[in-house]
This record gives sequence, structure tokens and C-alpha cells, in this order.
Amino acid sequence: MNRMPIALWALTLASFGIGTAELVPMGLLTTIAEDLKVSLFEAGLLVTGYALGVVIGVPLVSIIFSRISRKNLLLFLVGGFAIGNLLCAWAPNYTFLMIARIICAFMHGTFFGESYVVAAKLAPPNKQTSALALVASGLTLSTVLGAPLGTFLGLAYNWRMPFYVISGIGAIAFLAIALLVPAVKQEQVASLRKQVGVLRRPQVLLALMMTVFGFGGVFTALTYITPMLEQITGVSSQDVSAILLVYGIGSLVGNIAGAKLADRWLMPTLLGVLILLAVVLTSLTFTLHHVMAAIITIFIWGGSAFASISPLQMHILDQASDAPQFASGLNVAAFNMGNALGAFLGGMIIEHPLFGLAALPLAAALVTTAGVALTAASLVLERKKIRS
Repeated sequence: MNRMPIALWALTLASFGIGTAELVPMGLLTTIAEDLKVSLFEAGLLVTGYALGVVIGVPLVSIIFSRISRKNLLLFLVGGFAIGNLLCAWAPNYTFLMIARIICAFMHGTFFGESYVVAAKLAPPNKQTSALALVASGLTLSTVLGAPLGTFLGLAYNWRMPFYVISGIGAIAFLAIALLVPAVKQEQVASLRKQVGVLRRPQVLLALMMTVFGFGGVFTALTYITPMLEQITGVSSQDVSAILLVYGIGSLVGNIAGAKLADRWLMPTLLGVLILLAVVLTSLTFTLHHVMAAIITIFIWGGSAFASISPLQMHILDQASDAPQFASGLNVAAFNMGNALGAFLGGMIIEHPLFGLAALPLAAALVTTAGVALTAASLVLERKKIRS
């Protein structure tokens, strides 16, 4: 029986740290805003800025470092991530913190693209998919454990503490990769013109827009989950981390269920999951006013949100199978573009005198509904192609 090489666990640890770093500010926005003397909207831009940093960083870092070995690139990315989070912990003001967050973001997207390639190469025969799932499990665990524990640490001590811990995780992952991951040959990549050529395909563009809008609705509301729970539901700040754990458990269940369903019925699963997500976000408008109803809704929200990730990723790989690495990187960027737009939209709604926090779930549902419409259009195009 072939076992997974221990080197994959080093990549999983780095995946966990990077995923936690992206999510942890969402549970601490109020605390960060008060300490740095900025508005809640400006604090929310730390999420938007990070997401945009991933979008810019994926093509930029990939092109600049395309000729170095994969192991050295992984070490550079994880080392930069550890340093960036240390800078976040040391940030004397809001501007410094934003710059440090963008440094971390530049490492994020390229790391996942490279780590999946390395994982597939290190996996035993016929276990490449399991190897990718193992590395990706670090990202899921960051939602289940990392973000809630980070919120707990930030509220129990101060918002800087989670960044110190995340930086330590990055340092350990750096050493683990250096010691355990063997050198992996960097193959000659396809020309930039050939890779960019996939963007001329309507289905590829539709797939990217499905990711931006379908998942963008999640961050429209999730970025401001702490103030919503505190000010609308009436939950104490100490209990927010426990409710975020409920969201994380839902995401773990949804991640597994979505992937299994998509293996059999890819597009129907994707369409159904996004419809469910839009319905759940709409219902949150009403359930937020009751603690138990809010908790149940948040669990289903986490499940439906993460059930969409694997199908969205699989769909674009199907549509751009001749440039899988480029397509995968683009979809990472699309997820984060959705995160950025969602967080920005949420902040604008909070600041608007006619709306405020209570309007966020409905706005989030409308964004995801746009993703539903794009998915339906993609399904129609696919069926027309089959018939012709």
C-alpha cells in the first residue's frame, strides 16, 4: 500500500497558515479599527487589499520567478509569507498594516498553484488527486480551526497576537519544506501567448466570472460577520469565535460533499449549490435576529459556500485543459477578485445612510444570484455544443 510522502504534510502546514492569514482579520475588524483609529469600512479594506494583492501577485510572481526550481520558489513564497505576517504584527499604523498584508497576498496565489503541481509529482501512482486534496485540506482547516482560533487569540490578548502565531507557523513550514521536500524539476512552460489564448474562449471567461460573482457574495457578508453578530444578533465578542467555528465546520462538510457530487454531476451540482447559497444568504436577513436561527443559517452558509469551490475549480480546468496551471492560477485570482469586490461592496453598504449592516445579507445574495445566472448561461452553452 503506497503511503503519501511526508513532504506533503509540510505543504499542508503552509496551506493552513496562509489560509488562516487571509481569514483572521474578518473576526477582528472591530478591534483593529478601534486600535488603529480607522472606520469599519477602512478596516474591511484590509480584506479587499489582500484579495487584490493575490489577483496581481499570481501572474506577476509566476512570470518573474518562472525559471527557478519549484522547491526554491516554494521556500521564497513561504519565507515571504512568514516575514509579511511578522510585519503585520509590528504594524504601527493602518498604512503599514495594509502594505504588510499585500506582501503576504503576493505569496498566496502562486504558492497554491505551485504546491498543487509539486504535490501531484510527489504522489504515489494513481494518488495524485488524493495528494492535491491533502494539501488543500490545510486551507479547509484554516476555516474550521485557524480563523476561529485566531479570532479567539485576538480578542483574548490583542489583534496582533494571531499574526505572531501565523508567522511562527510560516517559519516552521519553511523549515519543513527545506528539509522534507525534494528538488522538483521545473519543466518548460508553454508560451505566454498560448496560455493567454484560452481567454478567447467564452466558456473560460464565463467560468472566471462565475467564480467572481458566485463566491463574491460570500465575502460581501462574511467580511463583516463580527459586527453583524454583535450589533444585530446581540452576540458577545467572546462568542463570535465559537460561531465562526460553526461556519468552519459547515465549510468542511460542504467541501467534502461538493467534491463528491461534482465528480458525478459537475454542472448540475455547481448550479444547485450556488442557488442554495443565494437562498441561504437571503434568509440570513431574517435569521440574524435570533441567535439559534443565525447559528443554523451560518452552518448551512459555510457548507454551501465551500461546496462551490471544487466544482468551480474543476469546471475551469475542463474548459482550459490545455493550459491547466495558468487556468488554475486565474481561478485563484478570480476567487480573490470576488473576495475583494464583495468586501468593498459590503463596506460601501455599511457606510450608506439608507442601508447599514442589516442590508448586507440581501446584497450578498444578489451578488451570488449573478453567479447563478452566469452558471445557467454556461450550462446552456454546453448543451448547445453537445447537440451541435
